[in-house]
Amino acid sequence: MRKKRFFAIMITLCLAAGLAACGNMAADNGDKTKELYVLAAASMTDALQQIGKEYQKNHEQIELVYQFDSSGTLKTQIEEGAPADVFISAGTKQMKELKENDLIEADSDFPLLKNKVVLIVPKESDVVIASFEDAAADKVSMIAIGNADVPVGAYTETIYKNLGLWEKVQGKANHAANVRQVLDWVAAGNVQCGIVYATDAQSEEKVEVVCEAPKDSCESVIYPAGMVSASEQKEEAAEFLEFLQTEEVFEILENYGFTPL
Repeated sequence: MRKKRFFAIMITLCLAAGLAACGNMAADNGDKTKELYVLAAASMTDALQQIGKEYQKNHEQIELVYQFDSSGTLKTQIEEGAPADVFISAGTKQMKELKENDLIEADSDFPLLKNKVVLIVPKESDVVIASFEDAAADKVSMIAIGNADVPVGAYTETIYKNLGLWEKVQGKANHAANVRQVLDWVAAGNVQCGIVYATDAQSEEKVEVVCEAPKDSCESVIYPAGMVSASEQKEEAAEFLEFLQTEEVFEILENYGFTPL
């Protein structure tokens, strides 16, 4: 309920401010398109683009400008002052660190969805891999994983440290800038296996899911969303974040394999 009150207050305040200025500016800016910068984890690419199309049906004056990349890269961009209104991270760590530095609007963030970490292989793979442990075995010479600052890379490291196999995996790992790069390498057959999110694997017909991460081998994969403190479009950002919590959006997320929260 606290999140709902935040969005209601933000929208009310911004509307009041907008009405005060409206009398003098309506003639000049009434039809002006506003850009809303949405920085989101690469694994959100397909789902968020469809969500955006639905949103803009009733918000024609809003142009959603997306930046999809690893959550660590996007966090750095926000810290460096890049244009940003909404941030959706593939991990809680990045959101928490931004909040600690007052770069996320107080009480605006919330857990949006859950995902799963999976091991994938090329569809036509001739190497028999049946588990995360197999990927660490000698029969695998190269495995694609995310960089340490990429949430899926951090989850991968945690999984293999808990399995006692991190050193073996690290020695033959090909590090990617984001989860979509891992997916592309596996789909192209450039590596024998890789670790991505279940939703990414679902979007690529050239890969096959071997298995999910072993139970309790890493923390739950939670994606939080929030408003960037430096946003110049706070009313629009609040409205978009409110839209992300609707049944319409939940259905889209489920279609892409996410679990809405």
